[in-house]
Amino acid sequence: MSQTPYIFDVTSANFEQLVLENSFHKPVLVDFWAEWCAPCKALMPLLAKITEEYQGELVLAKVNCDIEQDVVARFGVRSLPTVVLFKDGQPVDGFAGAQPESAIRAMLEPHVQAPAAPEADSLETAQALFAEGRIGEAEELLKQALAEDNENAVALILYARCLAERGELGEAELVLDAVKGDEHKQALAGARAQLTFLRQANDLPEVADLKSRLAQNAEDDEAAYQLAIQQLARQQHEAALDGLLKLFVRNRGYADGLPHKTLLQVFDLLGSDHPLVTTYRRKLYQALY
Repeated sequence: MSQTPYIFDVTSANFEQLVLENSFHKPVLVDFWAEWCAPCKALMPLLAKITEEYQGELVLAKVNCDIEQDVVARFGVRSLPTVVLFKDGQPVDGFAGAQPESAIRAMLEPHVQAPAAPEADSLETAQALFAEGRIGEAEELLKQALAEDNENAVALILYARCLAERGELGEAELVLDAVKGDEHKQALAGARAQLTFLRQANDLPEVADLKSRLAQNAEDDEAAYQLAIQQLARQQHEAALDGLLKLFVRNRGYADGLPHKTLLQVFDLLGSDHPLVTTYRRKLYQALY
């Protein structure tokens, strides 16, 4: 088994330093093993896995009992495998024979500090908050991320979308203009589409008026398209996609193919992995062919 900073071999010459002295700083798990011992070889990878998971809060010292007879005699090891936990220079717990993982973890728990939980990635958290509609909280995390790296394209694009949701369309446009490179072309196109829909919605009739027009005439193409834009501005994506597809099927030439162009913009806005995009791409393909 390869050595790591947390897993190493010890001998009678360095046992004092690497086990006893070291155990004043962090617990040391000592594995007494031998080449001929099959249970030892089965246990060793499990001990290594558990040790690595503690991320430095625990170290594993391996004693080859065929070679280090002095250490074996010193601690009265009579059967293999034997595992002893040292803390503050003294053995505090241990076991003999193969043990299940749950029993080993239970033995360690009172003596070994759990590793610190990794801090959640602020950008991933911001994305989750945005998806839940918690725009203000997402915006605060994005400001922190951009303070560390003001060229982070993913953070810039999402920050622009937060601004757009608050109606700060001009400022959102400036933020998107700061995005460099083509690596996030689709996400950038989607954010620009969102700004377009929000701007268009500001100049359109109210939703209630548009629905009233459609109730009187279900084939009022202008009202159908304008309602879809209002729905997109309100993130009612499924309703908007459904309306745009029906309009495309009924009159694909409306306003020089505007329903088709808008459908593609919505696909960019939502991203290729979104389930609605998968569904409506298929429906659009069927309508085209």
